[in-house]
Amino acid sequence: MANPIDADPNRQRETSAQRDGNAQQRDTPAAFFRGNPAPDARTGMNPIALRRAFADHLHYSRARESMSATPFDRYVALALSARDRLVDRWTKTQHTYYEQDVKRGYYLSAEFLLGRALVANLQALDIYDSFKTVLGELGLDLDELVEQEPDAGLGNGGLGRLAACFLDSMATIGLPTYGYGIRYEFGIFEQVIRDGYQVERADEWLRFGNPWEIERPEHAVPVSFGGYTERVPDKRGGFRVVWRHSEQVIGVPFDTPIAGYQSNTVNTLRLWSARAGEEFDFELFNAGDYVHAVHEKNQSEVISKVLYPNDNFDKGKELRLRQEYFFVACSIADIVNRYNRVHPDFSRFAEKNAIQLNDTHPAIAIAELMRVLIDDHLLAWEDAWKQTVGAFGYTNHTLLPEALERWPVALFERLLPRHLEIIYEINRRFLREVMDAHPQDQDRVARMSLIEEGHERHVRMAHLAVVGSHSVNGVAKLHSELVKRDLLRDFYDLWPERFNNKTNGVTFRRWLLACNPALAALVTEKVGPKWVTEFERLRELERHLEDPEFIERIAAVKRANKVALAKVIGQELDINVDPSSIFDVQIKRLHEYKRQLLNALHIVALYLRQKRGEPVVPRTFIFGAKAAPGYRQAKLIIKFIHAVAYVVNGDRRHSGLRVAFMPNYRVSLAERIIPAADVSEQISTAGMEASGTGNMKLALNGALTVGTLDGANIEIRDAVGPENFFLFGLTADEVIARRSEHFEGRSAVAADPELREVIELISSGFFSPEYRELFQPLLDRLLGRDEYMMLADFKAYSACQREVEAAYADRQSWLRKSALNIARVGEFSSDRTVREYARDIWGLTPVEIDLGAAMSLV
Repeated sequence: MANPIDADPNRQRETSAQRDGNAQQRDTPAAFFRGNPAPDARTGMNPIALRRAFADHLHYSRARESMSATPFDRYVALALSARDRLVDRWTKTQHTYYEQDVKRGYYLSAEFLLGRALVANLQALDIYDSFKTVLGELGLDLDELVEQEPDAGLGNGGLGRLAACFLDSMATIGLPTYGYGIRYEFGIFEQVIRDGYQVERADEWLRFGNPWEIERPEHAVPVSFGGYTERVPDKRGGFRVVWRHSEQVIGVPFDTPIAGYQSNTVNTLRLWSARAGEEFDFELFNAGDYVHAVHEKNQSEVISKVLYPNDNFDKGKELRLRQEYFFVACSIADIVNRYNRVHPDFSRFAEKNAIQLNDTHPAIAIAELMRVLIDDHLLAWEDAWKQTVGAFGYTNHTLLPEALERWPVALFERLLPRHLEIIYEINRRFLREVMDAHPQDQDRVARMSLIEEGHERHVRMAHLAVVGSHSVNGVAKLHSELVKRDLLRDFYDLWPERFNNKTNGVTFRRWLLACNPALAALVTEKVGPKWVTEFERLRELERHLEDPEFIERIAAVKRANKVALAKVIGQELDINVDPSSIFDVQIKRLHEYKRQLLNALHIVALYLRQKRGEPVVPRTFIFGAKAAPGYRQAKLIIKFIHAVAYVVNGDRRHSGLRVAFMPNYRVSLAERIIPAADVSEQISTAGMEASGTGNMKLALNGALTVGTLDGANIEIRDAVGPENFFLFGLTADEVIARRSEHFEGRSAVAADPELREVIELISSGFFSPEYRELFQPLLDRLLGRDEYMMLADFKAYSACQREVEAAYADRQSWLRKSALNIARVGEFSSDRTVREYARDIWGLTPVEIDLGAAMSLV
């Protein structure tokens, strides 16, 4: 986004000192408004009010004048100006929900990968252009202020970004919903690349505070751990269970407004921060033992310090379980308290509350709600269970058995003794139902039990989520079928009515309107502005595909985005890339099944072709990925990609290929890469990617997909047309068959001369001359079991990439395919997905927020 004052080449440029001085004259409240009527700086939407709001916040909220203000001061002043305009809508939204006693939806997720909020909120309020003009008049560039905002470090990958897209869609549609999660002080990590290796640094995204959030200490929740349980007499002549905890942590909520796009709805994301029950032991402090005096504070607050601690050791496992129970306990308490404000008993709890579990991380919520209803509110088991199952829905996000959480029973018993008792009772009653349905099948009983027997007993959290929910959904058609057929087959046989599919989607507000404004403006020109909330209208673009001018304008937008990304790559990596080359993009969490390594092997093959003098279409390969800190194989793949990049980029005799690994992949970086992509690499091993949402974002911005029949790729291919999608590779069933045949990668090498040449070059130490055995662990896994079918699929992948080269050479055909992708992916809007959840699982309906209605203050 260019600064408007840069548009006139004849305009005399101000020096930075002149600019600051002039801005000081213009944005000091007293100077600018002396003798003028004061506009409504809190709620006014006209340029005068916006200018006053910005000046006021700079002066009164940041205690700065323009000469002393930093860019961050100005960003905060702008953010607070936008937040002011959300507050009326926010309070009115919550008041309306209470006033109408609506059914509410609660989205529980360990991750919310929000990205930056400023642009999204300005666009939601329809004041983006106005503020850009106002700031331009003050000599300030809105784009520069946007860069001051750190990405909110609340997620790792697709799971968290999906949750963020859902929040946007829920608010835009007007659904009465809330998000619940953890306010991580440090995100997953900041990725730094040193000598080709990933190095993790703390992601201090809250270092300078967060102007969007509001702390709510008055709604703090105590959370218990440890101790023991005992049975005590109750007033009815029976007994009740009391949990005598040994430690307590306080959960303090921080609320962030989630604005619906150009609507009056502003929902809430409530994130919990852990505080100690006691700040410090005063006696120890007075005695001079300062370290132990704050021991409890440090132990308690570590719970919300970092996203996903490394669980390769026992303390890491314990901390992760503490995290999950902490945010679940806080959230369930909040939900119950809100319900209790207007309802005399729990007979309508499920009728008024829908709680969605985003994967297995929050599955302990089922046991927690049962504990609250039985122990705190004295419901009978049957009544509590009816309300629990009626309220909960469970979304499965993985087909990898190792990714379905399992907690050692011993750890559970030590940290959450009451919950283990409740899980045992749920399991006892559930297994009775299984035995009644299958009297002679003890193997089935063992498979379905919530407790996995063995050398060390484990609690199966996915089983708990299925048993305690009335709905279980996958996130793509293939994924949902594989969940029913393979992963949870026994449960599907017992309760087929519980299982359904909800194919994921992405918010077009973030992933087209905000990140690719030039393309968004062109779409608006052709189909009108309603496409932003009415995704079906994108299809109307097809009417313009025979218009050469329209196609050329799409090409010009793509070219400009590629030039902009090339500049970023040059500045950050010192790599000179050609914007006319194919920008081939693979950006996602690094895991072997996502097969970044297959992509890298193909780059080696192209390099060898180039060295032999064969023609190679110029191509720039762009990677962005973080590997989990304890995932050694993934981190070695990052090193390999950098080793290949070092050789390819450094070969001065052949300049057709470039490899750029963009460090510290995050939402704001994705917003730069996706609009510039020509090719979208969605090459996961078939049957292993639940859905994918990066594939949707890239197609929406005109990238053509190279992909397997995996996850949502299948539905994207059906939508855009097989002729506009580059398909290769084994199917999910073929992958299973190869594994059952004990396929080994060396057989693929023996049958493919090109692949053999690639493997031999790597094995020779060509990419690691200082340590020739460096990449042998990668080769050993490939040549052996080849679990992720990289060598098995290499020949088909290489052939598919030749098709890509041939297609790119036909410029007009390529541009038409790109335009068709944009026009036909409307169904992958998260608005559609959320409407399906609301209709089929949650039973929610949109609520209209009337800002003009009177509101009593409570």
